[in-house]
Amino acid sequence: MSLEWGYITKEKVDMEKVYLLFTDTGTLFTRIIKLYTRKNYNHASIAFDSDFQEVYSFGRKNPNNPFIGGFVKEDLRNKLFLRSRGAIYSFWATDEQVLRMKEIIKAIETNQQNYKYNLTGLITYTFNKPSYRKNAYFCSQFVAHVLKEGANFNFRKPVSLVSPHDLQCLSNLQLEYEGPLFHLVMNKKRLGKLYRYNVG
Repeated sequence: MSLEWGYITKEKVDMEKVYLLFTDTGTLFTRIIKLYTRKNYNHASIAFDSDFQEVYSFGRKNPNNPFIGGFVKEDLRNKLFLRSRGAIYSFWATDEQVLRMKEIIKAIETNQQNYKYNLTGLITYTFNKPSYRKNAYFCSQFVAHVLKEGANFNFRKPVSLVSPHDLQCLSNLQLEYEGPLFHLVMNKKRLGKLYRYNVG
């Protein structure tokens, strides 16, 4: 499948890096999803800073309860993520695109009590049927929505059928890091200067 987006070269305008995070938390819920997808990473998030203080997704409100979910601002320094593996990619976006993406996320965050985790959409995804529930997202659906509406990504299918692996296969992504998240977030020097790491 070809996934495209409106790419503008960095030389033409002021650009900022945006980060896509893909993680494997190893929880029971994640392991169940992994049995179906057979992919290494089954959770997607979006971030706007290399310190990962602004990481957003849809997921569990309580790490110990997979059935209560919604919009989440994720803390990569909590124990759930510190014991997880992940892959971090980046892409360049214009200042205007970054502003639009942040505005979309801020609007959801401000009214997060009206948004739900799209568990139904996960089920219909397995049958390749799109979900059109209002104000409901699962993780990759949320990230795809932000990229489509804020940065002109073209997925050529409904965002409710976009998986974390689809996002990982987007063109123009740069792999910044892959390995245990503990080695990344607890190392300030590495956070400050991301390169292509691959830690076993």
